[in-house]
Amino acid sequence: MPIDLTTPTILFPTISLLLLAYTNRFIALAAIIRNLHATHKSQPDPILRKEIANLRYRVRLIRDMQALGALSLLLCVVCILLLFVGLETLGRAVFAVSLILMMVSLALSFREIQVSTRALNLHLRDLEASGAADRGVLSEVE
Repeated sequence: MPIDLTTPTILFPTISLLLLAYTNRFIALAAIIRNLHATHKSQPDPILRKEIANLRYRVRLIRDMQALGALSLLLCVVCILLLFVGLETLGRAVFAVSLILMMVSLALSFREIQVSTRALNLHLRDLEASGAADRGVLSEVE
């Protein structure tokens, strides 16, 4: 299948939107970490250690997602340059690597969503357990 200068450009909008989404996730995670830090400083809680480990893992995932997405975009630009100078075979190989990097970035994104969801479910279970305990206290009072 022939490849021309426009082929790698199809990834530009996708990569840009993904990098924006990754950055937004990073900003949200940074805010959570800062709030957790302030809370922990004022009221130390040993239970937060698991949450801190989870957040550290998610930060690494997002860092890797962003790095792979940026590298994918860089390789798309290199591919265009190679095609422009007439090196179609090398351009195809670089474009293939760019696609693979994007797939790995998306796989890491999926993993980060799983980890995030698991953490939220733990919080929900804790809230449900607290609610059940509160209802038990209320029924004893009545």
